[in-house]
Amino acid sequence: MDVTTPASTDPWLIVGLGNPGPEYAMNRHNVGFMVVDLIAEQIGGKFKRAGKAQAQVLEGRIGPAGQASRRVVLAKPTSYMNLSGGPVNALKDFYKVPVANVVAVHDELDIDYGMLRLKLGGGDNGHNGLKSMTKAMGSDYHRVRFGIGRPPGRMQVADFVLKDFSSAERKELDYFVDRAADAVECLVIEGLERAQSTYNS
Repeated sequence: MDVTTPASTDPWLIVGLGNPGPEYAMNRHNVGFMVVDLIAEQIGGKFKRAGKAQAQVLEGRIGPAGQASRRVVLAKPTSYMNLSGGPVNALKDFYKVPVANVVAVHDELDIDYGMLRLKLGGGDNGHNGLKSMTKAMGSDYHRVRFGIGRPPGRMQVADFVLKDFSSAERKELDYFVDRAADAVECLVIEGLERAQSTYNS
C-alpha cells in the first residue's frame, strides 16, 4: 500500500512538538503545541495524562462525519523537546499506529514565517525534537513544518527558537496556526499529495 494513503481502520498519531510549562507557551519552538491545541479545540476534547508515557493525549476523530472521518490521537510530549522520541514511540506502540501514520508538527528555521511544508520522511535538519523521534522509531513519519524563519543578525538559533513570537508575528499567528491545523486534517483525510498541493507554500 502507498504509505501516503491512510488505511481507514488505522489510527493517526498527531504530535505537536514543544516544551511543557507556561514559560515556553508562546515560544517559536512551541508552535507544534499551538497547532495541536487548536485541533483539540476543534474536535471538542481535553488533553489528559497518557498513563506511563510522558505526554498529554486526546483521542477523537477529525474530518467529515461518517466513514470519511479518521480516528486520531493528539499528543504533546511532556519530556521536553530533546527527549520527544521516547514518549512518541511509546504512544505509537500503545495505540498501534503505523509509523507512516505519525505526524510531527514542528517549527522550521529554513522556511519563512508562517509558510508550511508537508513531507514524509527525510532528515531532522538540526531539529532536536525530530532527531529524538527519528532515533526512537526511524524517519518514515510525516512532518508538517511550520516556518519561523532564521534568527536576525547574530542571534543564536537556540535563543531565537526559545523566544516568544514577536508582536508583529503575533498579529498573523492565529491565522497561520489555523492554516496548519487545516493542513493536518487534509493530510490525514486526503493524503500527502493533496495536502502538499493545497498547503505547501
